[in-house]
This record gives sequence, C-alpha cells and structure tokens, in this order.
Amino acid sequence: MARVVVEAEIRPTEDEGKVAQAVSNLTGSKPFRILQRGQRRVLLQEGDESLLIALRQLLRRERILDAARKLMIRGIRGNQFTFFLNKQVAYAGHASFCMPEGESPLGPIKFTVETEDPKSFIDWLATRTVDGRPVDEICQSGYPHSAHSERPSRR
Repeated sequence: MARVVVEAEIRPTEDEGKVAQAVSNLTGSKPFRILQRGQRRVLLQEGDESLLIALRQLLRRERILDAARKLMIRGIRGNQFTFFLNKQVAYAGHASFCMPEGESPLGPIKFTVETEDPKSFIDWLATRTVDGRPVDEICQSGYPHSAHSERPSRR
C-alpha cells in the first residue's frame, strides 16, 4: 500500500479549473481540496496508489519510462520519493518531468509517494525497458508486475 500526495500551486493569474484539469489528467481523479498556505493557494489530492494508474498508463503511451524511472529513483529519500511534472504540459494531456523551480513558469505539479519499498514501487510505476518495450510486457505472465496489473504487487 502506498500513500500518494499530489500538490499544485494555483497562481493568481491561473484558472483554478485549469489547474484541476491538469492534475486530473495525471491522476484520473477529480476530488481535490484547495488549501491556503500563507499567500499561496494549493490544490491537493491525497490517496493510495490508484492516483498513479493514469500516470502509469501515460508514461507507457508517451514512451518515457526510462527517463521517468531515472528521475523517480533520484527522488528517493528513505521510504518515499518525490517527482515533479510540468503543469502546462499536463493540462494538454501529456507528461513532462521538470525540476521543482524554474522549468515550469506557473509552478510544477508535485507528487510524493510514501511506500515501504520505493524501488519496487517505481518498478511498477515506471518499469525498465528492453529495446523500448516495458519489461513487464516481455516477461512471462507469472511475473509479479504484469502489464495488466492496475496496482503494484504487495511483496
């Protein structure tokens, strides 16, 4: 089981509905809360790994598993990992990883995933590829991270 937190700042010049759409394009989920943090307004979604199923499918469709995996592994700290996606690109229905500051003019969408084994979870979310094909599509059906699995295995 994983705990997933998705955050996106709503800048004064942004339409709240468009920020919500950008986030839901990545999470496949509409329920969210708006928090006031000092002068900042933040859209927040919290849940389990089901918030990452749409992103998992998007990473495969966009064929960016290797790059995603590398950035996610780089973001591991203890039992969690963090990564950032460009808000404008997400609004357009695509995924583009970015740094926390500077690469996304309106601020990024921040994902924080807390799980017992971040590396194994990343294996599910952004599996390795061989010749451009996800390894879980190549492996036999007995492999614990089957391509048809909607959730990570619970080893």
